Amino acid sequence: MSEIKKKWYVVRAVSGKEKKVKEYLELEISRLKLTDFVEQVLIPTEKVFQIRNGKKISKEKNYLPGYVLIEASLVGEVEHVIKGIPNVIGFLGTEKGGDPVPMRLSEVNRILGKVDELLETEEEMKIPFVIGEPVKVIDGPFNNFSGTIDEINEDKKKLKVMVKIFGRKNLLELSYMQVEKEL
Repeated sequence: MSEIKKKWYVVRAVSGKEKKVKEYLELEISRLKLTDFVEQVLIPTEKVFQIRNGKKISKEKNYLPGYVLIEASLVGEVEHVIKGIPNVIGFLGTEKGGDPVPMRLSEVNRILGKVDELLETEEEMKIPFVIGEPVKVIDGPFNNFSGTIDEINEDKKKLKVMVKIFGRKNLLELSYMQVEKEL
């Protein structure tokens, strides 16, 4: 048997149901023994940091909502199996009902590169704060207070912020995650 040529395709899914689509796809592929034709199913995600109850939480977020990437060879019934999965709208292509159009290699590399890059730079957060810049405290006991940046410690990812509390200026040491730029 000759080598099966696989290309990357974009499958349109109902937004918010990408994980379900991926699960169903993988189940169907193994159930119908189509693993030779479908290499991998991927949901492009990125890590987003939030503060909840004073704790820094990293959360995965789709950066292409409504789309699932699939590396496959669309021969025989493979295309129909994929289209028949619940919550799948169809393939991303040039015309409605037309043939699925494979992604260009440059696009694939860019998206996959971004996914790898996001995994590598998970903890590296460069937040461009400037001394004298107005910021608003969004977490901690001084929540909703506004002030100006007095000092920046990039190693510890901390800021010293001058805040006016009851008419007096106080210097607070806050992490990058506890403040946001004021517009």
